[in-house]
Formats: sequence, C-alpha cells, structure tokens
Amino acid sequence: MAPQNIVISLDGATFSILKNYVETEQLNPNTGLGLIAREGVFVPSTVVTPSLTAPSHIAIATGSSAARNDINANSFHLIKSPFNTNISGFGAPIGGYDGLHPDGAHEDETLTAEPLWVKLREAGKKVVAATFPGADGATIRLPGVDPAPIIQSSDIRTVDYTVPFGAFGGLGAKGFSLDAADFTVAPEAAAQELARLGMASFSDVKVAELEDIPAQGRGSLTGGSSNAYDLQIAAIDTTDDRVVNYNQAVVFDANRGIEPMSNAPSTGSAFLNPYNQTIRPFFFEGSNNVVGTSFILTNLATDLSTVRLIRTSANYIPRPADNPAVIADVNDINNTIGFWRPQPDFRIAQRISPGLETFPDLELEGADEALIDTFVEYQTDVLLRGIQQNPDADLVLGYLEQPDGAQHQFLLTDPRQATDPSNPNSIGGGQDPAQVDRFQDYVLHAYQVASDAVQRVIDAVGVDEAGVPNSNIVITSDHGFAPFYTAVHMNNILANAGFDLNQVRAVTSGPAVNIYINLKGREPNGTVEPSEYQALQQQVVSTLTGLQDENFIYASEEDFALFDKIYQRPIPSNPTAQDIINATSQFIGQDTGDGFALLSLGYNFDGFQPSVQRKGDEVPPGEQQPIFSVPSFYGAHGYDPNLPEMQASFLAIGPDFNANALSDLERVRSIDIAPTILDLLDVEPAPTVEGTSIFKQTGSNDFETALERLEDYVLGIVDDNPLLLSGVRDEIIDTFNFLGEIDPTAIENILNLDGDRLLNVVDDWITLDQVINVANLATSLGQGSLLLGEEAINAISGISDLEASTAIEGMNARTSNFTLA
Repeated sequence: MAPQNIVISLDGATFSILKNYVETEQLNPNTGLGLIAREGVFVPSTVVTPSLTAPSHIAIATGSSAARNDINANSFHLIKSPFNTNISGFGAPIGGYDGLHPDGAHEDETLTAEPLWVKLREAGKKVVAATFPGADGATIRLPGVDPAPIIQSSDIRTVDYTVPFGAFGGLGAKGFSLDAADFTVAPEAAAQELARLGMASFSDVKVAELEDIPAQGRGSLTGGSSNAYDLQIAAIDTTDDRVVNYNQAVVFDANRGIEPMSNAPSTGSAFLNPYNQTIRPFFFEGSNNVVGTSFILTNLATDLSTVRLIRTSANYIPRPADNPAVIADVNDINNTIGFWRPQPDFRIAQRISPGLETFPDLELEGADEALIDTFVEYQTDVLLRGIQQNPDADLVLGYLEQPDGAQHQFLLTDPRQATDPSNPNSIGGGQDPAQVDRFQDYVLHAYQVASDAVQRVIDAVGVDEAGVPNSNIVITSDHGFAPFYTAVHMNNILANAGFDLNQVRAVTSGPAVNIYINLKGREPNGTVEPSEYQALQQQVVSTLTGLQDENFIYASEEDFALFDKIYQRPIPSNPTAQDIINATSQFIGQDTGDGFALLSLGYNFDGFQPSVQRKGDEVPPGEQQPIFSVPSFYGAHGYDPNLPEMQASFLAIGPDFNANALSDLERVRSIDIAPTILDLLDVEPAPTVEGTSIFKQTGSNDFETALERLEDYVLGIVDDNPLLLSGVRDEIIDTFNFLGEIDPTAIENILNLDGDRLLNVVDDWITLDQVINVANLATSLGQGSLLLGEEAINAISGISDLEASTAIEGMNARTSNFTLA
C-alpha cells in the first residue's frame, strides 16, 4: 500500500537550471528528476511575490498569494508587536490574525488563507507532513510582549503525522586547529577501549582537549542537560607499519569515555576518517531536547603537525509542549532516524564561525558538500519514515533543503562576481577560473543529490508494470535562483536620506524589503500620527525610486534603477490608523510594510561587507555611509517572480498525471498546487484559494477563467495605484459582473482578442505590451475614467513617452466608439 499523493518541495530547484541538466543528461534520465521530466509532466512554475522560501511554501500550502496569506517574507514585522521586533515567516500566523481586536492582537476566527490540510482533514483524509513549512504543530504567540497572546493555535498547524523542521540547539559551529603540541599520551584505558572496539593503535594513542560544554547556563544546549560535556579528540595509528602514522581520530566525551556506536538517538563517539570528510554525528547524552551535533575531520597530518576539524552547530527537532501528538511523532523520528542533523551552514562556508580563519578553501568547500549529502539523506529518511508509518495517507508533504543551499554558496556564473569576496579586483579577468569550474560542479552535485532522494521515494512506493509510480508524486520548488554581485545596506540608505530610524524601520529578506512606519494607534507606542503618515510614506517611496547604481562596472545601463519593484500601502485621504491597517492590495497584506520593494537582479541585502568596497566605487562624502559592497556569497532569490531566473520547477508523475493529457500545460503557478491536490482527493477548496487545479485549466479557450484572471489583474493595478479616482474599483467589478453574463464570443469580438490571447494578457508572466493591452481594455470597457488607463500605463517602469501616448490615443478612440448597453 502506498500513499495516494506525495508532494515534495525541492528548495530552489530552478527551472532553467534543471531543464539544462535534464536535456544534457547530467541528471540520470532513468531515475529521479530525470525520469519524471522524461516520462511525466515538467513545466515552469511561477511563484508568488516575493520569491522567498517562507512566502512561497505557504502559497503552495494555501493556494493563495503572500498578501492574502499574510506571510510576506522570511522575516518581517507584525504591526501589533513592538516596533523593533520581527517574526520568522516560518513561524508566523498563516492567514493572519485579528489586528483590530479590542483586547489587542488576537487569533482571527476568519482567516484570509487556510492550509489545504485543514479541508482535507475535515473531509476525513489523512495527511503527513515531514518538515514541510507551516505544518509544525506550533502555537504562535505575538513576539516582544509579556504575556504574549496566542495569535494562532496549534490546531491549524498540525496534521496526522507532524515532524517540524529542526531548530538551533544553542551551540554555533566551531573550527579547531591543533598541532602536535596540543596532544598528550592518552590514559591506558582509552587505548584498551579502542582495541576492544577493533581499533587497536600501533602508536601511542594521543588526546587533545576541544571544549567544555556546561549542563546549564551560558554556553549550554537549548533546554539544558543533565550532563556537562568534556569534548576531546583522540588520534589513532591503525597502519601497523612500524612508523608513527596517525590516520584516524575519534571525538568523545571524556566524562563517558570512548563509546561504540549505539541505537538512535544515541550515537556513541564520533569516529573520523580524514580521507573522505565523512560527517559523524554526536549525540549529547542527557540533553533535555534531544540535541546533537556532528564532526568533520578536514585534515590529519600523520605526525599530528596539522589537525583541523569542524564541529557543526547543535540542533534538535522542536517539541511543542502543548501538542502531545506532535511530541509523539518527534519521538518516533528521534528514536528511529536520529536527532536533527546539521544542514549546510553559510557560517562555515564563509568563515563566520570562530576557529575557521585558517582553514583552506578546499577543506571548507568539501565540508559543505559533505553536509549537503548527509542532510538530504537525513531529510529523505524522515520523509520515508512518515510514509512507512502511514502507508494509507491521502497526502504526504515533504521538504528537501537542496539545491537551495548550494546555489546560495556556489552560483558563481557572472563575471561581475568576485571569486575572492575579500578582493574586489577578482572579477572579470581577475576571476579564478578553477574556482568557477568547481562551483559549477557543486551546484550540479546538489541537483544530483536531490534527484537521488526523489528516486528513493519512487523506490519506496513502487511502480506498476508500466513503470509508473503507485503514488502521484508531485515535485515542486519555491523559487528560482540568480547570481548577484552587489550587496546593499538598507539601513545606510535610510540613514543617508535623513530618516529617523525610530520612525521608519526596514526589515530585509534577500533582495526584498518591508519598510514600516511607527504608526500611532497601530504599533504599540507608535510615534507617527496618522495625519503625518502619507507624507512620510511618500518620502520613503521617493527615496527608493531615486536610487541608482552609477558604477558602470556593475550597472547594466545608464541610470540603472536599484529597485525593480516598489509598492506602497494604498490609503485614502485623511486616514485613521484603522484605515491604514485595513488598507491592503494585490501585493500588500496586513503585516506587509508601508512600503515594500524588490531590488533589481544582481543586488541583494544579504552578505554586506562594510570593509570590502566594490571595484570603482567612490568613498561616500561627509558622514554618508556606503550602501554597496562586494558580497560574501553568490546566489539569491526573492526578486520579481515573473523574471525567467525566478521560475521554479513543477514535475509530476503517477496514476493521475497523464503526460499526454496534460501536454498543453505550459506552466503552473505555486498557488495552483493546493487546489490540484484537493481536486485529486475530491475535496472542495476553501473560499480563500486563489489558484486553480491544473486539471481544470482546460486550455486557451477557458474564457471564464481568463475573465476572472483579467479582473484580478486590473483590480491589482487599481489597488497598487492610490492616485486613481475613487469609485473606479467598484465600477470595474460591476463591469466584469456584466461581462460574465453575456456571450463569450461577443466579448471576444468586442475586445478583438481570442481566448488564447486573453489568457496571455492576464497571465502572471505578463509582458509590457500585454500590460498596455490590459490598460487599453480597462478603459475601453467604460470603466469611468481615462485616468485608469493612463495611470496603469505610467505605473509600468521603463515605458517610453511615445508608447504611453500611442496607447492613450488608442484608448481615447475606443472609449468614444464603445459604451456598454
């Protein structure tokens, strides 16, 4: 027996990159991703704005946009929390909370979005979630206040088998560099224990101190422990060649001695081999939260003159105290698969963690690659355990962290990227070609590892006589990826422009930024009066709009705009605080910033290095602070999701996914995945779902669907443009209601568009010409004001005066010749 449907998110699986690997057969065409791409459905997926991990996964789960589901970034501010506090997008309330409750922030009984598992479980379906974002069994509380009110109960975040994503266990990664002087001869008991374990040493066993970890207090594990730990390393010579030739090592807790491997979650001591950089787990016996770490031996000189090893961060699977069902599922994983394993850590790759300063590049790169292998293996083991324990599940949701992590660290594909992040001259002809080649191999390796994980799932559910998996298997991703070459400092931008950072605050995630105003009557202890809000908001927007990169080494054209997209909260004249809270739009939700913007490709808020100025940048005058630097890593996402680089991947195979029947499917949207699964299980979607099942996207002549999407797009133009005349929105809705009642053929004749063209006009990957058509269309339908068409066109960045004039003249002609009967 196999689950009916399995949905796996491969974080960051970029359509263009995956397509290249498939077509060049760098991925095995007979297994995993290569097999599904060849035999099943393989199309691009357009994700939500912004194309970040948390918003996109919640969009996949709810079938709704980020503005609707209120998860607008990986990190953002809840407007009812203190102004200086943030919340993780992975631990924020899905579908929002009540920000207008008389008692303050309160759980909302009417959510603006709902995870698909809610409707499925109400219909009696069984759901498994193996580390899928949003299904964590957690109770969400308002941050920064005490007592913290509940703003989302655990019920909506719990399924039939729930395994939350891992959490930080209190110890960050650390490097250790030792030499012969650090080692002393070990007690005889250590040598005897090693011999008993089959690891007799033919030279003196030598030991060195690594670190002490207290049971409680500063420097201890999250949740504490009943034990303190004295971590040491022993060097062993197993060569029996009559030469001192240390070739293996073991890390152990001196309080317990050297211990053999043990049943999960225990591991015994960590036995290390320097020749393959294999990661060895190490469990902290007695830790209250079942915390563990891992060790990687990157260099072991035979005479101990050089010994380097890395301890990864400590981690554990969260155990929500008020959710015993989830604790039982966590216990099942801890006791069978083991404690939460370390994932690839940018702090190791970028030498941010202490002790790594002298580690060579190749050792750190090898460590990262080993972490990719072991973490994907662990996540796949967790997913397969969920399937094994629930073979009758109607839906299994899984998440794999790769290839996202590898692309962040290694997507080195642009000549403007510095191969040495500390040297701005290592761009163009100064790049290290060997490093560029290595990094390409690392990215490919991450896709291959992810593909192997998918094949393990196929093997677990089995295939029929035709080789089709017995379960419907959907592979999706949450965003694409692009290289970047400039890090940007948002707070310096605001400070340079003279903003009071107690009144205006930026919260960044990748290339996306929410800018919040400390509004009186909304934020606790707000300082900005509602009457002052609009002027301050316009100052923010004007500042962002005017920013350009004038360094032509990096800027792709003259007057290159730093920000690609800028949105602002739409507000009426003379607003109250409540008016501002209620003011939302296509891209602005309740807890989105008062200004929300996306950087242009090539720029990112992460990885800023204040001491590494870009090549050709001038020193800022006076007290101005630099806003650009060479970044400390290479790949990013979070840009406009309509860009080709941000296109995610969608693959599907199984009994209900006939590739021939779906051959006209050219792409999907992330918000289409939830309604597709609900459709397969014959469960009615929640009314908040914005997407459409791919099985109901019947092709280019589905005029009703096209009309709905057209209305959404035109209304989005209105909502994001506060200069439009009041009342236009209502007129548009009335007009579309009228159009829905008349003959589609007549509409097509009126618009001079067939169904296929109309779908293209309103699709999420709209072109400039198509947007002009939408503006033309809105005006020609008698929407009450030529201003709608003009403002819609002027809102499109990069449009020329000639194009605008031509389009407006066309709208004038249409409006004079056409009225609705």
